[in-house]
Amino acid sequence: METSKQKETNNLDLLTAIEYIADKAKGSGLSAGFYRKANQYIKYVTEKMELTKEQSVMLALFVDNSDSTNISIGDLGQFLECRTTRLLRYMVDIDVLENRELVRCSRSCHRKSYRVPAEVIEALKQNEKYVPKNYSGLSCAELFCEIENILDLRQEEELTYETTVEKINNLLDCNKHIIYVQKVLSYNFNDEDKMLLILFSHLFVNNNDNYIRFHDLDFLYDDKREWSIVKSKLNRGDHVLLKGKIVEYNNCNGMVDRESFRMTNDAKRELFVELHLPSMDEKSGDVIKSKDITPKKMFYGDKVECQIDELGNLLNDEQYNQIRTRMTDTGFRCGFTCLFYGAPGTGKTETVLQLARLTGRDILQVNISQIKSCWVGESEKNIKQVFDNYKAKVKNSQITPILLFNEADAIIGERMEGAKSAVNKMENSIQNIILQEMETLDGILIATTNLAQNMDKAFERRFLYKVKFEKPTIEARMNMWHEMIPKLNEDECRILATKYDFSGGQIENIARHHTIGNILHGDAENMIEQLSAYCDAERLESSIGNRRVGFC
Repeated sequence: METSKQKETNNLDLLTAIEYIADKAKGSGLSAGFYRKANQYIKYVTEKMELTKEQSVMLALFVDNSDSTNISIGDLGQFLECRTTRLLRYMVDIDVLENRELVRCSRSCHRKSYRVPAEVIEALKQNEKYVPKNYSGLSCAELFCEIENILDLRQEEELTYETTVEKINNLLDCNKHIIYVQKVLSYNFNDEDKMLLILFSHLFVNNNDNYIRFHDLDFLYDDKREWSIVKSKLNRGDHVLLKGKIVEYNNCNGMVDRESFRMTNDAKRELFVELHLPSMDEKSGDVIKSKDITPKKMFYGDKVECQIDELGNLLNDEQYNQIRTRMTDTGFRCGFTCLFYGAPGTGKTETVLQLARLTGRDILQVNISQIKSCWVGESEKNIKQVFDNYKAKVKNSQITPILLFNEADAIIGERMEGAKSAVNKMENSIQNIILQEMETLDGILIATTNLAQNMDKAFERRFLYKVKFEKPTIEARMNMWHEMIPKLNEDECRILATKYDFSGGQIENIARHHTIGNILHGDAENMIEQLSAYCDAERLESSIGNRRVGFC
């Protein structure tokens, strides 16, 4: 005949047993008496979860506090009314729980805190032992989802570097059928280099990031000295990923930027063949991250400044979403299309960059020359791909990005009436596709051009905002001179601004000449004389018409 205690044990489930353990542990200091009183419940959890009795007790305490994602050992000590030193005896058992993925540990600022994952709670609610997911037999896309999960935990400092390496290696070992895994393993990298390659791969595949900086990588490393060595190798070009042409430097204004990286096109084609990523199409454009745009002070005339301020307010995310919703509700097109036109060097492109920076929007910049070079035969497909890629980016972005057609003269010019040649027919076809896409655009498109007078009327009608960038006034030029060369006093700025009717791009070009001259030869005795010489050379070169400088 069953005793009442046997009946109670038979009716137990994991959550009930854990509740009893926590209840009896409160204020007990985990004394021998506590273990006697809670024995049957501890034994139940021990057998069900395949843990030791100490591990079962620790699990019960964590689950009892699972409403918090920041459980400290000190919190448990207060609950148990015992010293922290008493709980330190249980750290090996807590480590086992972490390795079994029953708890997660965050090591932020050298302070450990714990949480119980939601999937563990769900298993306990079903009265089941939690078993970590089987990572075998994944597709390449699923593999990168799991890589993202692991690296997110590492970034949140819930995994040590060593545990991260262990989990990534296990993931690769379980999925050697995937071409990406086969390629990675074929390099025979050590764990350190392999992990960095995995991180670069993750940033490209999961974040579509082609502009990777040191701050995107440093979270991977626990050891600051180790990170310093890796950083130095990357900066010098000595790292195996650079030497193996898997990773390369980005360029900034024609100069190599040794603090900005991307995966090479050859590496992308070799490693990610199974993913069919739209971002691997070189004709889709380059992504410029808003966080990476350098702040610049812009100077406009009163009319343009008013228009740019209005655009800035419109592109503020909260305002943008409200206007977009209102326009959709009233049956209007909800796409925002803008044309920036005017002489070269008047700040059109830089204005797009600063609007993107101020409103937190990334830019998908279309490489028109690459599209145009492939027009014959594949042109419609290429230009359609640009808009398909943009739609995908809008869908996957929290804040709508900007689609930028820079120097768009070649694609918004007048269409050929009665075109007979294959090339002219192809160009007309491309323009028709762009016009159709602008009609249905759900996003933000900005085009810049120096030759608005040649624009087809159909394009003119489809641009909601048209901003003409004039050459700066004397007052604006004075401000630019002072902004770019702060050593100049007001009178010197006025002399230069009055004598030389330059655009912002030209003034910046002269300021660069001045800076380079100072580096090579030291400060000039007569700065105005030196700057005037640069200005005369600039004016002469500009009049020849061979050169386009500054902002466009």
